[in-house]
Amino acid sequence: MTVPRTRLTSAVMAAALAVLAMSAGLLFHAQTASAEANPPAGTTLTPVLGWSSWSFFRHSTDAAIVESEAQAMQTSGLEAEGFQYVNLDDFWYECPQGGQGPNVDQYGRWVTDPTKYPPGPGGENGIAALADYVHGLGEKFGIYVTPGISKQAVAENTPIEGTPFTADSIADKTRQNNYNCGGMTGINFNKPGAQAYVNSIVDEFAAWGVDYIKLDGITNHNAADVKAWSDAIRQSGRPMQLDVTEGSYTPKLGPLLDQYATQWEYSSDIEAYGTPGLTDYAQVKKRFTTLSLWEPMYGGSQYDGYNDFDSVEVGNCNDPVSASSPFGHESYANGDGLTYPERQTVLSLWSLASSPIILGTDLTQLCPQDLSLLENKAVLALDQDGVDASLIESENGERIVAKTTPSGAVAVGLFNTGLKTKTLSVSASALGLPASSTGYQVNDLWSGTSYDTASSTFSQIVPSHGVALFEITPAGS
Repeated sequence: MTVPRTRLTSAVMAAALAVLAMSAGLLFHAQTASAEANPPAGTTLTPVLGWSSWSFFRHSTDAAIVESEAQAMQTSGLEAEGFQYVNLDDFWYECPQGGQGPNVDQYGRWVTDPTKYPPGPGGENGIAALADYVHGLGEKFGIYVTPGISKQAVAENTPIEGTPFTADSIADKTRQNNYNCGGMTGINFNKPGAQAYVNSIVDEFAAWGVDYIKLDGITNHNAADVKAWSDAIRQSGRPMQLDVTEGSYTPKLGPLLDQYATQWEYSSDIEAYGTPGLTDYAQVKKRFTTLSLWEPMYGGSQYDGYNDFDSVEVGNCNDPVSASSPFGHESYANGDGLTYPERQTVLSLWSLASSPIILGTDLTQLCPQDLSLLENKAVLALDQDGVDASLIESENGERIVAKTTPSGAVAVGLFNTGLKTKTLSVSASALGLPASSTGYQVNDLWSGTSYDTASSTFSQIVPSHGVALFEITPAGS
């Protein structure tokens, strides 16, 4: 059963809701979930907390690295804070040179690379052995795929498991996105055997112990693929998250994603490829646009999934330049490519939007400073409340993002996107808070401090690319 969630839809709507709230004694509203129960029974519909191999390791990822990261997620204390998913991204399967697509088994499915993921002691598939290790730590395991079928399967006309049909009979010969191997062709889901082929892949994943599937490279033309993968998960009997990430799609695909996926990534990759760090502020800033495009229609509230802002590059403050920086910790970019205020911005924006928080850093190299950011209970609770925030102001180097939480508090982020420190302010009325003769209580979620104020305007000095993150309630409420 999907639990209804709430959000602040806009400054105007929030103000109207506040009037209603005063008479009802509430500061939030609930909306009805859409018809299809998504995800499958047994998968908790809250934003995923976890780790992914892509940002830091990419093609060098192997079983030993994933096991080390899973172990570090536990020993660091992140697992105790709710981080569960250990997600293996691309390069887990055999990819020969030549553009003919991934190597396939007798049923046309991708073949695990045994040099990186050797079979387990009982001869089980290497991915299954890795999933067993992850599960043994009390964590969940995710894997990466792209839509379509390998050209090798089509050329060999491999049979589709459990059917009289073959790969060639379901292939439509349209190019599909597979960024690092290539050689994938489309599937015609009007053909008999097409759904059975995707079912056979997901059934194999289920046998391996997969809990999460990242379906990458999706465009507006891949609607049938998204439905097919969702249907395959349901028929497998194993609860799995379905993360749909884009090749290039638009909000036009939103209704289908809402119906069949548990999270979807619209923004381009967070990684700043070719730069010394994993990302940079320019990549982070794009997520304000994502919020403004998708929040009014999809993500949180009555919807059945979450806008995924992509990997969180917080954790590796190991840049040797930082130790000798004359400017202090707020000025230099760390090994993740972000300054300290920028790292707070990432976690604040992702949490206000209830985006999945999937770390892209090396968990074996976590520093205490960043670990304290990642383990901030108030910020994590803001993410896990499932409420998608609204962008209520976007001008003059300011972004104000807010939502009404299930407790009735209004959470607000005052983001300084400019190059200089400045004072940012927002009024109670803009946040949909009722006028209060007793003033307001303001909780600073990063410092952990609280104070009462008689003012109906909330202000703070915010460093360049930084944020002030508050929860505000009428005093005494």
